[in-house]
Amino acid sequence: MPELRLKPAMRPRPITWIRHILLLLLTLLTSTIAGVLVPFGFIEFGSGADPQTFSEFVELLPSIPFAYGGLLTETVGILLKDPDALTYGLSFSCSLLFILIAHEMGHYIACRVYRVDATLPYFIPTPPLIGPAGTLGAFIRIVSPMPSRRAVFDIGVAGPIAGFVALLPISILMIMTLESTAPLAAAEGVSQIVFSDPLLIKLLAYIKGIDLALPILPNPFYAATWVGLLVTALNLIPSGQLDGGHAIFAVFGARFHRNTGRIAFVLMSALSVLGLYLYNSPSGFLFAVVLGVMMRIRHPEPITNVPLDKKRIAVAILTLIIFVLCFVPFPIQLS
Repeated sequence: MPELRLKPAMRPRPITWIRHILLLLLTLLTSTIAGVLVPFGFIEFGSGADPQTFSEFVELLPSIPFAYGGLLTETVGILLKDPDALTYGLSFSCSLLFILIAHEMGHYIACRVYRVDATLPYFIPTPPLIGPAGTLGAFIRIVSPMPSRRAVFDIGVAGPIAGFVALLPISILMIMTLESTAPLAAAEGVSQIVFSDPLLIKLLAYIKGIDLALPILPNPFYAATWVGLLVTALNLIPSGQLDGGHAIFAVFGARFHRNTGRIAFVLMSALSVLGLYLYNSPSGFLFAVVLGVMMRIRHPEPITNVPLDKKRIAVAILTLIIFVLCFVPFPIQLS
């Protein structure tokens, strides 16, 4: 059955390209700074203050913006003066943005193939530390109806598949440069951030003979791979208008999609509490919040409702494998 179109596909104007490129460049700046800061880099944020009571914390609050501004000024100075630090920061930011650009352009190009109107990717810069990676990712906005379930599926999975393919060479650079070190004794009463490694990183480390139980030295490609896997996993959660939600909707239909979102929310909410109790990990709540929001967003119906063919069912299985390689229920733990 031919794909239906309501109107000609829109084309970005020059001013639109300028706006999106400026957002991309700003995200490059914020993620480069974030790349050299803890937890992904080697520059720590701390004024030496250690409030023990709520009143002491309140007294400390007014000084935090000044300390934060001083840290950013110092970090920019280091990046401008130290070529090794700049190389480290750019290795992180360029690797991460390469993954994000591939992901969003996968969606965008699939939209163009089906002549579905969509914006160029919007990159979301965030102040370093407030958004630990210097960005909350990117998104495109689809502004016309989906012509068919086939289009819903192809556009939905094109992003995570393209992003995962782009992530693979970064993960190879990661495993080639990864170095572990002897465990460091933690200061008493001070929590340390521990990254939980997704299955892909564990498999590559096993092949290379790297013991991930030992602390690893700061590595920009590891940080970019880890964030890229987290972003891919978040997008492939089968709920709402996330990429995984589009795939579930296209394969199984609206009712299954709705029930899957509800089940995923309940399971992730329970796992979040369990992760906080067993692993001191608050990060599971991130997935629960995303699922809670997505559960409230109704998935739009495509114009035609023809079931998917066997080739797309095979791609759906491949997408599920990618999700398994990327997903970890408790990404960050506090030891």
